[in-house]
Amino acid sequence: MKLAIIAAGEGSRLRQEGLNVPKPLVKINGETLIDKMVKRAENNGFQAIHIIVNDIYPELFDYVKAIKSKIPIYIKVKTTESSMHSFFELSEYLEDAPFLLTTIDPVFKENEFQQFMKFCTLHKEYDGVMAVTRFVDDEKPLWVETNKDGRILGFQSEKRNASFVSGGFYYFTPTVLPVLRQSIENGLLKMRNFQQELINKNYYLKAYEFSKIIDIDHVSDIQLASEFLK
Repeated sequence: MKLAIIAAGEGSRLRQEGLNVPKPLVKINGETLIDKMVKRAENNGFQAIHIIVNDIYPELFDYVKAIKSKIPIYIKVKTTESSMHSFFELSEYLEDAPFLLTTIDPVFKENEFQQFMKFCTLHKEYDGVMAVTRFVDDEKPLWVETNKDGRILGFQSEKRNASFVSGGFYYFTPTVLPVLRQSIENGLLKMRNFQQELINKNYYLKAYEFSKIIDIDHVSDIQLASEFLK
């Protein structure tokens, strides 16, 4: 399995609050977010890491390039207009095996992640398994509606009948990639649009619940995540 990391955002909210480092280099309890990702890949049997970074932070490219990892790390440098477009840029490297797609900033308990990975590898019948949580710390969360069996029925900007919000990372099989490329061709702009297209085309997406997932969008989230992991 491969790990695909989207780290091409600008981290604008953190910069507005005075934190002038690329988000992947933000430290939680002394360890950068990108180092946490690499260690997680090493500890959970991933064969390769593919990461996209933007071209406005050359120091981030230099940092990632210098990481000494037990598994190969491949870096793509490109500034994209959305996380879906970053996913598209990585998709050519994800054709041959299942992969985990993640943004750079979700923080969660490692034992829960290990159970998530075990679940994904045991259930190859799903086209995708998406991490979800009932914990909401985002101003504009992506709400995930499911049926009683945990099958995802749709994605929405408002809560309505949903119990969960997206955790920002997803296990996928390569079967989803044609839908991604069609979504790009059709001019869709956001990851949630692509995800809804999968539902519209009757792909089987399963929700997997984490107790808490914290996204590092604000300076206050750093302290919250540090305390949570302790």
